[in-house]
Amino acid sequence: MNTPISAGLAPATPQDDKAPFAFTLAYIGIGANLGDARANVADALERLQRLSGCTLMAASSLYRTAPIDSSGDDYINAVARIATTLDAEALLRALHGIEQAHGRERPYHNAPRTLDLDLLLYGDAIINSPTLTVPHPRMTERAFVLVPLLELAPSIHIPGRGAAQQYAAGVAGQGIAPA
Repeated sequence: MNTPISAGLAPATPQDDKAPFAFTLAYIGIGANLGDARANVADALERLQRLSGCTLMAASSLYRTAPIDSSGDDYINAVARIATTLDAEALLRALHGIEQAHGRERPYHNAPRTLDLDLLLYGDAIINSPTLTVPHPRMTERAFVLVPLLELAPSIHIPGRGAAQQYAAGVAGQGIAPA
């Protein structure tokens, strides 16, 4: 899919020429395996497009993957690229709000979910706070993250880890298919 969502590749700028407009490119992992997973992922993309302080730049194709370290139905996954004026913690809170709107529950680690939104990359930032780790700590181990990420940005570098492409062979055996 790698669909540009907006006509241009930059968000709209404010009318005040005196204030510089700064935004950060961020990548969001999206997954769901409860309810209508495909519709939940599509709705998450719509909500990202409408999220204040964010512009949805592109979305990968949808992919189907089996759960990892869990059970349940297959997941529908995608990655979105956004431009945001939100700081990373505010963006994470906004993503959690979208999850909550879908009835996301966290009864145990890797539980099946109606919607999961992960902040994978936030510009070139390396963040290790009590509530957020960026780059996402397991993104290089998961085909459902790397395949759609590389679809959007084939030459992307993961801060502190190098080219994302170098991790592709390590996840090649994980089952992933177009959804």
